[in-house]
Amino acid sequence: MTDVLLKDTVAAVRGRLGDGLDGMTVERAVLGIFFTGVKLSDGHGGLSFTPIKEIPQAVCCPSSAREMPLSGKLRGRPVGAFLDDLSCGNVLREALGVAVLNALSAACWDRMPSKTYELSLGRDAFDDVELPRGGCAVVVGALVPMLKRLLAESVDFRVLEQDPRTLKEREMPHYVPADRASEVVPQADLLVVTGTTVLNGTLSGLLEMARPDARVVVAGPTASMLPDAFFERGVDVLGGVLVTRPDELLDIVAEGGSGYHFFGRYAERMVIRRPGP
Repeated sequence: MTDVLLKDTVAAVRGRLGDGLDGMTVERAVLGIFFTGVKLSDGHGGLSFTPIKEIPQAVCCPSSAREMPLSGKLRGRPVGAFLDDLSCGNVLREALGVAVLNALSAACWDRMPSKTYELSLGRDAFDDVELPRGGCAVVVGALVPMLKRLLAESVDFRVLEQDPRTLKEREMPHYVPADRASEVVPQADLLVVTGTTVLNGTLSGLLEMARPDARVVVAGPTASMLPDAFFERGVDVLGGVLVTRPDELLDIVAEGGSGYHFFGRYAERMVIRRPGP
């Protein structure tokens, strides 16, 4: 399994939907430049980040075919097969698996009469984050809205990023190479992590490095799933996306669109908070 968080979340989805998973298939799948999305046969949709940088060898048709051997065969495939792909080692198939898991999580919420946590729509997790005055924030990934806010409010922070080219000039003084996570993450009073770490399997390790008293936020379309496994490992807030009109959203994704093209129209930002004591 790519990550224990995904393994536990798959188990939670199976437990909640039970026999409802039987016969459920993927009606449509799209691997766009920025996002990967699916629509299930029950009408629910889900998104994931498309890990383009994880497949630098896919520069021609033969090598690309090795990366996505199921092209043309995804429609009608059982959702269980996509969940099994979360451990297949192929990043594109794993991205589809995460999109399916997010769609199934939406199905779970529709069937839950009540929740033990707060789920809010139309809100951005970055806007709700309480900044550590006099403390240190650590951001994992080039999360532009969070970096802008930290700079504007003169908060001491570090940004861990694998590709420094994604950072602007004024952000570079705060840059720390990703391989120094073990020395930087324990310094954080506030830890903000890109949801992409759910897909590449690094989130669990980052959470283990965090101090018990650190406030932890995981945000991004990839992290749009049942939150229980995340809360159990110290995450306080999940920020994700709830797909509301999957057909229209997948049309946008297929045409290379990003969140600017579908938020508020075909999908809503979503914030999930861990319940208090």
